[in-house]
Amino acid sequence: MDERTDSAPSTIWKTRGASVNEYEASLVIKSGAELLVSASSDPRSDQGYAGVKANLSKALELMAEALANFEAGVSGPSRSTGWIQDLRRVADDLGEK
Repeated sequence: MDERTDSAPSTIWKTRGASVNEYEASLVIKSGAELLVSASSDPRSDQGYAGVKANLSKALELMAEALANFEAGVSGPSRSTGWIQDLRRVADDLGEK
């Protein structure tokens, strides 16, 4: 399991009854991506690829929003603005029917 190496204070919020910080939330995303890779090698869901694309689209939109929130708290130039746009563009492409 990954360990947090910094001791900076973190923002804690409630999500569906569980308190998590941004690092813990990022571990959930990473674990979910690992599960998705594993599941995609043997797809058996009746929901199919359309449902997967819709969920991934929403997840990318939310990750772009989180990245924008982080960037709002950091001073100085950043490459993240382009990454945020890229995430939103991919999310839009996945969300197209």
